[in-house]
Amino acid sequence: MRETITRRTAAKTAGFVLSCALIALVAIPACPAQSSWYGEKHIGPTAEQQPTMLKQITIAQRLNQQIPLDLAFRDETGKLVHLSDYFGKRPVILSLVYYKCRILCPEELDGLVGALEMVKFNPGRDFNLVFVSIDPTETPALAAQEKALYMKRYGRPGTANGWHFLTGQEPEIEKLAAAVGFGYVKVQGPDGKLSQYAHASAIELLTPQGRLSQYYLGVEYSPKDLDLGLVEASHGTIGSPVDNLLTYCYRYDPALNRHSLVISRIVQAGCLLTVLLLGSYMIMSFRRDALEARLNRVTGNEGRTNTVVNG
Repeated sequence: MRETITRRTAAKTAGFVLSCALIALVAIPACPAQSSWYGEKHIGPTAEQQPTMLKQITIAQRLNQQIPLDLAFRDETGKLVHLSDYFGKRPVILSLVYYKCRILCPEELDGLVGALEMVKFNPGRDFNLVFVSIDPTETPALAAQEKALYMKRYGRPGTANGWHFLTGQEPEIEKLAAAVGFGYVKVQGPDGKLSQYAHASAIELLTPQGRLSQYYLGVEYSPKDLDLGLVEASHGTIGSPVDNLLTYCYRYDPALNRHSLVISRIVQAGCLLTVLLLGSYMIMSFRRDALEARLNRVTGNEGRTNTVVNG
């Protein structure tokens, strides 16, 4: 009786698990990419391929390229400066961002600051940090706010003279971006205006003479790599290209609510795999329990038979 109940329970459970797996398998092709609960957004057309706009967003690693040091910008105090003011004596970490960005740029800056906290070298003494806004509408006042924020987060006294947050005009920004190989595109924000920028995340190490020594892609940076890169850049050493695994800062079109289907497919496939693995484990467990029950029953019968014979 116990064996029969165990078999029925195992069969019902296995059937339920397999049903769930089949439902998930059938539902995956029909599920649209979505990043919020139903009812909060209107689902628009999904994208099976990379948006054309993102194909313009690249990081061309132009190692040993000389950047134009005569370009003029405004620092966080509003003073007119040239890039050459930050070169000549020590290597430079360069980052092209925009200060009103609330998507990827803060992640990039946080990652850089976190890595620099564990780097033995000090800004202003051993190297310079230069951040340049790609948005020509941003002001020195906004740049000053960003500097204050990240200086407080960095928390190493006496290094403020090594942090430089610049703003500038579009011609100078475009020349610097072209020299660095930093591709970006102006995009529409939630307000319908072209007020945001789609770009990839990267920082660059430059020699004291202004030549591109090394690229670091993404939003997390190894302190050991930065240590070594600063030493090499200070001696004029040019590194080798790294894998172009780009992290994009790109806001979907709020009017169409377009999303990339890739992430959704990965999540759905992961859910399906979890259901299948769980179902397989449960089926194997119930089969093992049923086998043990059968063996116990056979063993028990043999024991009773031996007892009768011996009696």
